[in-house]
Amino acid sequence: MTEFLAADWLGTPVWFWAAFLAIVALLTAFDLGVLNREDKELGIGESLKLSAFYIGVAMLFGAWVWAERGATAASEYYTGFFIEKALSIDNVFVISLIFSTFAIPPKYQYRALLWGIMAVIVLRGLMIAGGAALLAEAYWVLYLFAAFLVVTGVKMFFAGDEPMDVGNNRAVKWISTHMRVTKELHGQKFFVKERDEKTGKLVRSATPLFLALVVVNLADLVFAVDSVPAIFAITTDTFIVYTSNIFAILGLRALYFALSAMIHRFHYLKYALAAVLVFIGSKIFVADFLMDGGKFPAWISLAVTFGLIATGVLYSLWKTKGEEEPDWPAQG
Repeated sequence: MTEFLAADWLGTPVWFWAAFLAIVALLTAFDLGVLNREDKELGIGESLKLSAFYIGVAMLFGAWVWAERGATAASEYYTGFFIEKALSIDNVFVISLIFSTFAIPPKYQYRALLWGIMAVIVLRGLMIAGGAALLAEAYWVLYLFAAFLVVTGVKMFFAGDEPMDVGNNRAVKWISTHMRVTKELHGQKFFVKERDEKTGKLVRSATPLFLALVVVNLADLVFAVDSVPAIFAITTDTFIVYTSNIFAILGLRALYFALSAMIHRFHYLKYALAAVLVFIGSKIFVADFLMDGGKFPAWISLAVTFGLIATGVLYSLWKTKGEEEPDWPAQG
C-alpha cells in the first residue's frame, strides 16, 4: 500500500491526489449533509462567510503545496486559483441570467449549483487530462493556447455587454423537443412522474430546474475554453492545473449569492481579466523566444495576475459606487 501511495501518477505521487480528493469529498459531504438539509435562500452575509471558508481552505492547500513541493509550484497554484476565481466572478452574471430565465427561486439555486459543480469537477478533469495528453505529445500546442488567450483577451476588452439568449439555446430546444418537461417547478426535483393526459399512464418528465442545470454546465464548458488554456499557459503540471481549478470552482456556489446581488459593481473587472489573459498568453512567447526557453519566474506571474485582478475589483467598486442595480437579470 505504501508503495502504491508513493507511486507517480501524472507527475505527482498518488498520495497527493488522494489527499486532494479526500478534501473535495469532505467539503461536498459538508455541503450536502450540513448546509443543504433543507432548501433555503442563502443570505449575503452567510454567502460571504461560507466563501471565506472555502477560500481559506484553498489558501491552506496552497501552503501545503509550498511546503511539500516548493515555492514555484505554490506560486503556480495560487496564480491559477486567482485567475479561475476572477473568471468565475465574471461568469456569475451568466449563471444568474440562466436561473432568471427558468424562473428558479433562490432557495433552489444553491442545490442546483452544487450538483452542477459536482458535474464540473468531472468535466474539467476530462478537459485537463485531454489538454495534458495533447501537450505531452506536441508541446507546440501550448503556442496555440497562448495565441488563443491573447486573442480572447483583446476580444474581451472590446466586447459589449449584450446578455446571452438562453431561450434560444440549442440544448434547451433539443431537450424540450425530445423530453417531457413540466411547466412548473417541483421543489428541488430534477425529474418527476406525472400522468399523461392522453394515455393516463405515469411518465417521467424533466423539470425547469433540470433544464437550468444542463445550461449551467454547458456554460461552464464555454468558460473552461478560456480558463483551462490559461492555467496550462502558467504550468503544465497536471496536479497544479486541476487542483487550482477545482478549488476555485468549489467556492463559487458559496460566493454566488453575494455576487449575484452586486454583480453590477464588477462591471470593469472584465478589462482586468482581458489584461490577465493577454499577459498570460504573451509570457509564453517571451519565455520561449526572448528568454531562450528559460522559465518565466512564477512569482512574477503571480504578482502581475493578482495585481491586475485586485486593481480591476477595486476600480470597479469605486467607479460603480452609488449606482443602482440594473433590472436584469432579476432573481426568480
